[in-house]
Amino acid sequence: MKSNYTTAEEAVKVIKSGDRVFIHSVAAAPKVLIEAMVNRYKELKGIEIMHLHTEGEAPYVKPEYEGIFCLHSLFVGPNARKATQEGFADYIPIFLSETPRLFRKNILPIDVALVQVSPPDKYGFCSLGVSVDATLSAVQTAKVVIAQVNPQMPRTIGDGLLHISNFDILVEHNSPIYETGSSTISEVEQKIGNYIAEIVEDGATLQMGIGGIPNAALTALADHRRLGVHTEMFSDGIIPLIENGAITGEEKRINRGKIIATFVMGTKKLYDFLDYPLIEMLDVAYVNDVHNIRQNPRVTSINSAIEIDITGQVCADSIGTRHFSGVGGQIDFMRGASYSEGGKPIIAMSSVTAKGESKIVPFLKQGAGVVTTRANVHHIVTEYGRVDLYGKSLKERAKLLISIAHPDHRESLEEAVYERFNGHIDPRCR
Repeated sequence: MKSNYTTAEEAVKVIKSGDRVFIHSVAAAPKVLIEAMVNRYKELKGIEIMHLHTEGEAPYVKPEYEGIFCLHSLFVGPNARKATQEGFADYIPIFLSETPRLFRKNILPIDVALVQVSPPDKYGFCSLGVSVDATLSAVQTAKVVIAQVNPQMPRTIGDGLLHISNFDILVEHNSPIYETGSSTISEVEQKIGNYIAEIVEDGATLQMGIGGIPNAALTALADHRRLGVHTEMFSDGIIPLIENGAITGEEKRINRGKIIATFVMGTKKLYDFLDYPLIEMLDVAYVNDVHNIRQNPRVTSINSAIEIDITGQVCADSIGTRHFSGVGGQIDFMRGASYSEGGKPIIAMSSVTAKGESKIVPFLKQGAGVVTTRANVHHIVTEYGRVDLYGKSLKERAKLLISIAHPDHRESLEEAVYERFNGHIDPRCR
């Protein structure tokens, strides 16, 4: 098996002009392979790069590489945001649950996959570590798979355990896994987290993202019991809830007792914790499947928004025409939670932007994308309270949303509602 090992420079020579290259997701992006590929820029042209959000540098999106490397991302992360907004990169809108289908159905066949794995165990099995997501399907379908073998990659169990024979070329490289620093929870975030925690029931199954609001909500759940986790991703915030017995998964109906995710992102403390035997990293086609999500009881999904209009349309991927992130798994879990017995789909956000602009608006910005439609929306939470829009009329929704908007913007929103409904603003019929 040692004969498959080589240098990064030699490994990437299999990449040829016109190839479609997949890069391992989030914190697992294989830096040494990416750098070796980009260093061949004088020899290549027309390389289409695909990935979900990745951490670290994305040198292939630099303007000077236009025509050599072209990024078509499945979710826009910070390292590709400017390039995407300026036209040097592009985005493919898709539900996260469906990303593996692009590869498995040969809709977007992969020529070369660049991944990062843990060293093989005594049986020859490596782990995709912190990200299984759509990477598993890329490994299974790519013509050539190059693996950066890193002893610092956590060995996680689940669908990402693959025999070393699945990798055509191996490159040994020891380097830290990308981390996201733990930030202080703000007063606004804690207020939102407290409102969320008030509607989370004991025995609920949680889906949460990364950032101040999910972490604040998790902090506020310390006294809850019998919680389960079935989530697209998690970060450091769940560790205290596992250690204090709040998370047991005993009431889940599928993967009972297990903490299910498809990728993780956090600090080294989190990565060191991933050998916890009840954590399983599974294919995103399974984790984000609405049919699987809905089987668990009281699924409570916590997702974010950039802005929400007064009828309940949620924009979570763009600021007007400027693309910011992606559809991701928001709808997968909004739908799954809404079908779950006792489920609660939640959109949580601060009431204003950093510039003081209201996030509850009369109309979404021109060009903004609707990720969660007004028919999908349920609970909305800001630091001024929480409302449930499900089953409410347009006028009722507007009134409820104004009640949790920032006080500085309520009057202008009321004026917009008055104009929109031609002065007929009383939602009552009886």
